[in-house]
Amino acid sequence: MPSATPSPAWDGRRPTTGTEPGATALLGWLTDPDAPRLCLVTGAPGSGKTALLGWLAAHGPRSGRTRRRPARVLVPLAGQSALGTAWAVADRLGVVAGTPGDLVGALATSEARPTGRAVLLLTDLHAAAEPDALARLVTELAEVGRVRLVVEARDDTPALAALRAGPRVAVVDLDGGPGPLDPVEEPARPLPDLSDPAAVCAADPLLVTTAYVTGSAPAGVPGTLDGPEPSGETADGHGGLRTAWMRAGQSLCRAQPPADRALVLLAALGDGADPRLRPTLAELAAGAPWRLRWARHRGDLTPPWPGPVTVLGAAGGPLEGTLLVGDRTGTVRLLREADAGSVGRLAHAVPGRITALAPAPDGTVLILDDRGRLHTVRGTASRPPYLERLTEAVSATLARHPGTALAAIGGSVVVGDRLGSVHAFGLTGLHQAASHSGRVTAVAAVDSATPFVCSGGADGTVRLWTPGRDPVPEPLADRRSPVVSLHAAETPHGPLVAVAWGDGLVELHRPEGGPKLSFRPGPPVRAVAVTGSGSLLVGTDESLLCLAAKK
Repeated sequence: MPSATPSPAWDGRRPTTGTEPGATALLGWLTDPDAPRLCLVTGAPGSGKTALLGWLAAHGPRSGRTRRRPARVLVPLAGQSALGTAWAVADRLGVVAGTPGDLVGALATSEARPTGRAVLLLTDLHAAAEPDALARLVTELAEVGRVRLVVEARDDTPALAALRAGPRVAVVDLDGGPGPLDPVEEPARPLPDLSDPAAVCAADPLLVTTAYVTGSAPAGVPGTLDGPEPSGETADGHGGLRTAWMRAGQSLCRAQPPADRALVLLAALGDGADPRLRPTLAELAAGAPWRLRWARHRGDLTPPWPGPVTVLGAAGGPLEGTLLVGDRTGTVRLLREADAGSVGRLAHAVPGRITALAPAPDGTVLILDDRGRLHTVRGTASRPPYLERLTEAVSATLARHPGTALAAIGGSVVVGDRLGSVHAFGLTGLHQAASHSGRVTAVAAVDSATPFVCSGGADGTVRLWTPGRDPVPEPLADRRSPVVSLHAAETPHGPLVAVAWGDGLVELHRPEGGPKLSFRPGPPVRAVAVTGSGSLLVGTDESLLCLAAKK
C-alpha cells in the first residue's frame, strides 16, 4: 500500500502543532500528479485528524504564486447518509444529483466544470450514519478524473478498512506522535417530528435527510437511496412529506430561511399527500418571494402529470393561455396555463427529439429537432405569403448549417449556432451577432416597444441584443455553469427573462430594472418559460411547476 510522500517546505501558514508531518505528507500527495486519487487520514481519537483536514481546507498557496489551485471542499460526514453527502457534494461542485449514482455520473460527464479539478475533504467517516454506503460512494468518486479525495476516520472503522484494501490508496497515519485533540463530538441532537412541516422546515436539513433515509423516526419507514417511494405518498409514513423531501432534497439542504425551504417543499408535494399539508406549507412559505400557482409530478392523477419535460413554450395569438410541453420522445402536449389540464397534442410529424419550440403570433409553431433542422406546424389561421417565404429560407439555411437554439416573433426567426453566434432572419434581411464563447444553448425574442433578442450559452452568460445594433456589452447574467434553457416574454410587468443553469438554479430577470428572483426546485431543470401573465414555468424529468412572483 503506497504512502503519501513529503513535499518541500511551505511558507509560514503552519498546521496545528503535532500534525506537521501529516500536513507535509498531504501537501506532497496533492502536488504529485501520479499519486492515488484517494488519501486516507487515520489515527486514534485525539490524534488531530479532523483538525488537519480543517487546516488543509483553509491552507492557501505559497506567497507570490498565482496559479489557481483546485477547489478544496470540506464536507463533514458525522451523522450523514450517503444521499445527504451526495447532495452536499453536488451543491458544492456545481452539479445536480438526485442519488449518489447521479453524483458520480454528473461529475464524470458534466459539460461545464465550474470548479475545475476538486479535492473533497471528508471528515468523520467513523461517525457517519451509513459508513459502508459512503465508502462505496468514495470508491466510485475516486474513479472520476476531476476529483481527488481525502477521507478521515479512526483506525478501528470497518468502512475505513475496506477503503485501505483498495489497490490505489495513499495513507497518512497520525499515530506516530502526539497531536492536538480532535473536536469533542457533539451529543446527538433530537430528531424533529418528521410529519410536522414546520418542524421539518426549521430543522437541520442534513438531520432530516438522514432520518428520512434510515427511517430513524417514530413514524419512519425503511429508507431508500433511489428517491421517492413508488408505492404512493401516503405510504411514506409522513403524509407525503418524505416523498417531497426526496424529490427536492438537494435544494432543501441548502442554507436558506425556513420560508424558502417551505416553498420548495410545497412545490415538490404530490397530489396524493395529506390535504392538510398544502395550506400549512403555503402559510409557512408566506415570506418567500414566490407564490406556487400549481405543480404536477410523476404519479399525480388530478390532473395527470404531463410527462418528463425537455422543452417548453408559452403560446400567444390563437393559442393564448396554452402551454406547449415537449418530452424526450418528441411528443408535444398542449396544457391550460391556468391549471395544467390537458387540451390535446400538437399535430406534427417530427422524427426524433425536439430541442426547441417557437410558437409564432399567428398560431404556427416552429420546431427545431436534435439534428438542428427546422420544422413548421401550421396553425388554423392562414399565414401571409411573406412569412411562408421567410420560414422556407430559414429552413433551407439550417439544412446546410444546423442550429442549436430557436425563437420567433412577428416577422423574425432567431437561431443560435454551435460557434456562439446568434442569427436574426427578418423581412429586412439577416442580422448576426457573435454573442457567446461556445455553443448557443437557448434564444428568446421579445416583441416589446423595443424588440430584443436574449441568448444563453454554454459559457454561462445571458446576453441582450437588438438586431441591427451592437449587442449590449455587459451580460444580463454571468455564472460559472452552462445555460440549459432560457425564455423571455412581454408581460403586464414589463419584459421578463427566465434562465435555467446546469447547476439547478432558475432566475427571473427584469431587463428594464427591478429585483432578480431565484428558485431551485432540486432536480436538474430541463426547460423554463415565462407566460404572458408573467408566471414562471419550470420543467424537470419528474415535475412541471408554475410560480408567480409576489408583488
